[in-house]
Amino acid sequence: MTAPSPAGEPRRALLLVNRNAGNGGFDLAEIEAVLRAGGLAVETLAFPKKHAIPDAIRSRAGDADCVVVGGGDGTLHTAAAAVLESGLPLGVLPLGTANDLARTLGIGDDPLHAARVIAAGALRAIDLGEVNGHLFWNVASIGVGPELAERLPTPLKKHLGVLAYALAAIGSFHRLRPFAAELAFDGRRERVRTVQVSVGNGRHHGGGMTVAADAEPDDGLLHVYSLEVRHWWGLLPLLPALRRGDQGDRRGVRSFACRELEVGTADPMPVIADGSETTTTPARFRIRRHAVRVYVPRRENDA
Repeated sequence: MTAPSPAGEPRRALLLVNRNAGNGGFDLAEIEAVLRAGGLAVETLAFPKKHAIPDAIRSRAGDADCVVVGGGDGTLHTAAAAVLESGLPLGVLPLGTANDLARTLGIGDDPLHAARVIAAGALRAIDLGEVNGHLFWNVASIGVGPELAERLPTPLKKHLGVLAYALAAIGSFHRLRPFAAELAFDGRRERVRTVQVSVGNGRHHGGGMTVAADAEPDDGLLHVYSLEVRHWWGLLPLLPALRRGDQGDRRGVRSFACRELEVGTADPMPVIADGSETTTTPARFRIRRHAVRVYVPRRENDA
């Protein structure tokens, strides 16, 4: 934890930007102007890649009252552990393609709006997901998610935006092969044959998909769905429900919420968290309750 700025002095914001993100070329002078107009003293560091951001947080946290991370969900994923360690409030500056965490928090994908949200200073304590000791904000997937991630090169995302996710998904469908998995939760063990298991902390993922319509990033729950279709074309009628988050009501989908989950497979399979390959099965998931404070839009009933 760091000592806050003395009373009457502006909050010190450490603004860290991944210039390689989908919208990483956004004019930072505009962002800085909004933050300063809101009473923040801003120090900006821009990097050509996301991997330098965690070290910057760790080395500069003592000189800041909050950290603002500019990039997409992959950038935020990389920074999660450092943000947690710092104890600083987090400002989410959506400069990526999908910006799933920003959408879950009600911020949206407009960087200037996000800067105004940060300047307003309303905070919300949210959970972090954890899989095999690795943190994630949104959703971790086994099956379709990893296949889709492999088909999404950065240049494609930059040029096509969220459309890239849809095209990659369509291109992946014909390759799908069901796999056997064992799900252990709440004292139960269920054996399934599935093409994807998704485990959500937040609400949105995959550039337009919704893990559960009622999922909240501070509800202390993992929201899980398993797509148990026999053939790839069985996914097509599920797509509208997967966007709305009511797929749990559809045939061929197993859906539940829990606080801890173990997923086992016959052979190790990759786990993709926030769009990044993170670990492999067997995968043990849990929630870090109210782990991080983030700036969110002020509600009408807030003081």
